[in-house]
Amino acid sequence: MGSASGSGGGGRPAERGARPARRRLGVDRRREELVAVALELFGGRDAEDVSIDDVASAAGVSRALVHHYFGGRQELYVAALKSAAAQLEARLRPGGGARPLDEAAAGLRCYFDFVEERGNGFAALFKGGPAGRGGEIGEIVDGVRHRLFRLLMRQMGVDEPGPVLRVTLRSWIASVEAAGLDWLEHRDIERRVLERMLMEHMVALLRAAANHDARVGQLLEDLVRDHAP
Repeated sequence: MGSASGSGGGGRPAERGARPARRRLGVDRRREELVAVALELFGGRDAEDVSIDDVASAAGVSRALVHHYFGGRQELYVAALKSAAAQLEARLRPGGGARPLDEAAAGLRCYFDFVEERGNGFAALFKGGPAGRGGEIGEIVDGVRHRLFRLLMRQMGVDEPGPVLRVTLRSWIASVEAAGLDWLEHRDIERRVLERMLMEHMVALLRAAANHDARVGQLLEDLVRDHAP
């Protein structure tokens, strides 16, 4: 390499090098970075309280740049929730043919891995509850719930559930969401204990449902028999 002390314009490159250029990212990387920052903010506050200026400031970019990628706050909110939903759904994969309740417990561990590792993303998805989240936002959240519901059906070997089983499992999914949000807020119960409680809750709900649908009773009998050591 040549010396930096030559004559002529040799000093100017050194001067430019003394001031580090602003980090430049590719389109996809910049978009991912802005979505990640937005999820942190949306997960910690009500969505209506997060502005484009807040996201721009937290990301260290201009308001104009955020608008360039997302148009407005609603578009950014949708993109952030889609990202969180995709991350969670990626963990809800069918297992390797274990006994149904064991497989469901393994799926619940994966679910809570996401809760623990991506708490703000989980909160952004579910803290609004089932009410008042229509349109595209509601479709994103309901899509996650539907995937978990279909995964449970597959684990239990059920193609089409009757109304009693459908209501039972949807109720359980809602309780899992509520437990995840509560655990994020308080963290005053060991996570593994909470997961065991939720699995026991599932069995208890199925026992209650069996009083109203004999098919649920047979399903529960099969699940418990398969789960027995």
